[in-house]
Amino acid sequence: MNLVCGIIIVTIRGKERYLRNISLVLLAALLMVALTKTPFSLFGNVYAQDVWYVGKGAHPNMYVTYKIQDHDTNQGQPFTMTIYLKDFDKAHNYWIAPVFVNDQGEIINGTFHLSDLDLTALGSSIIPPALLPYKNAYKNSLQWLAAFVPKPGQSLTAQYWGKIAAIGGSPIAPSGTGTVTTPAGSFPTSIITWHKGVDNNVWINKDFPYPIKAQTFADVTTGNPPVQYAFDLQATGQGQPPIPKSVVELPKSPLTLQTARGTYFIKLFWEPETIRTNNVTKFGVQFMDNTQNAVSGVSYSFKIMDANGTSIVDLHDQKAPDGITPIENIHKVKFDKPGPITARVSVDAVGGNPMGDFVESSDFKLVVLGSGQNATK
Repeated sequence: MNLVCGIIIVTIRGKERYLRNISLVLLAALLMVALTKTPFSLFGNVYAQDVWYVGKGAHPNMYVTYKIQDHDTNQGQPFTMTIYLKDFDKAHNYWIAPVFVNDQGEIINGTFHLSDLDLTALGSSIIPPALLPYKNAYKNSLQWLAAFVPKPGQSLTAQYWGKIAAIGGSPIAPSGTGTVTTPAGSFPTSIITWHKGVDNNVWINKDFPYPIKAQTFADVTTGNPPVQYAFDLQATGQGQPPIPKSVVELPKSPLTLQTARGTYFIKLFWEPETIRTNNVTKFGVQFMDNTQNAVSGVSYSFKIMDANGTSIVDLHDQKAPDGITPIENIHKVKFDKPGPITARVSVDAVGGNPMGDFVESSDFKLVVLGSGQNATK
């Protein structure tokens, strides 16, 4: 009897172990099926939070306003751009985005059609000729990283995003995190960095469609490199943004610009600071190298044009022996009509050596006010 009972107990225990093993196998199989059918529900969200692309976080009725400086636009002088992601066109797969540019009080507008892939301004966009330079500046600044991170994006902790088409320098890659503060507020960001002579940095918030801030520099072989592009977020919100009003903004004397090739800095100064019709305005020029030290023995041209490009003043073979216009040769100009003007200063020769085929010049945007006309500074 005891022997029989022992056999029964052993048999029962064997069945228990068998059933338990079967249960474990079935549970493992079910788990594998669940994983293959819903991989993103378990792991995808964690990964997606670590990924960014130009356009991530964009949603209808959202607007952003940036202050932008682009080396190839406006002689590098800053302007503001507001982009309103009004609606998404599902049929064409792009954002309908009215755009407003404020350049020294002049308001220029149009409508971008922004690709859902990387927020490229598509060919169907409504871009008047006056907006075209700013569309190019948008491509060169806010949207520049799209060449490396179009949808679906790259990890913000990756060791490598890509390399710019230039010899030398480090690759573009995330380099850490930090909080960045702009007029729009403070944002936790990942910092995208590359080194080419100097450090170039772009600050990205993982839930925002454009970078929050950027500071990058042109590739030059000597001296201090000029800014290639820089921007920071001024405002963001929901609903149609306030449409900026055209207001004449007066630049302040002196005004310093770097020539396009980055070889020289040119400083233009004038008095009185408010340029008015029927008054004599005195202009002087100072020349510096790319380290902002004085350049001597400069021969230059000085030209002032109205809004239509008609010359008001056109002077050549002007001398700045010590790198600055001598007092006795200060340019005295009397304007008959109000409106925007451009003062173009060109370096013709330095130390007796002509510039040759390389044009080194800067265009200064100024404004002439009529009698009794007011403007903001």
